[in-house]
Amino acid sequence: MSAALRRIGVFGGAFDPPHAGHRALAQAALQQLQLDALHLVPTGEAWHKARRLSPAAHRLAMVQAAFDGLAQVVVDPRETRRSGPSYTVDTLRELQAEFPDSQLFLIVGQDQAAALPTWRAWQEVLERASVCVAGRPDAAPPVSLPAPHQFLRLDFPLQDISATDIRRRIACGEGVAPLVGAAVARYIADHHLYQPLG
Repeated sequence: MSAALRRIGVFGGAFDPPHAGHRALAQAALQQLQLDALHLVPTGEAWHKARRLSPAAHRLAMVQAAFDGLAQVVVDPRETRRSGPSYTVDTLRELQAEFPDSQLFLIVGQDQAAALPTWRAWQEVLERASVCVAGRPDAAPPVSLPAPHQFLRLDFPLQDISATDIRRRIACGEGVAPLVGAAVARYIADHHLYQPLG
């Protein structure tokens, strides 16, 4: 591999809200993949989610707060600025055009990897990026990929934390600072996010 070839990670998601599991995965990816940069890409309009996401401005601000201090992290707002549904393949096309000499690594969880064949232009996704799955090193591949593609494995133990549970806790009036970090918890409180309706 050429020394000039930059290694760029791409970690997308709703980040509604971002939490300690997201930060831990970002740190694992930076270290294990020896990334020069990791683009965190909050989803714009999620084609696969029935639930309406919080406004993009809030999610971007929370991601900025959650990942503060990680030097190689870039909070990338491109999907929130697009009209219509967000598709990973469009993001990879844009990044490849901007960084033509770079190698892209797409960071996904086990569930996202298993759903990969349902993604828009998923085989093109495989051509444009190495897909890196977070999980135990000995876990079975989430789905079979067409040759010569294969998943890269990030050694990342399962985290018992989810944005769904965090939103439920907030709606019930429970504290979530240990799960999201003090800065994100403060932002959520200041902007009255995830409050019960009515």
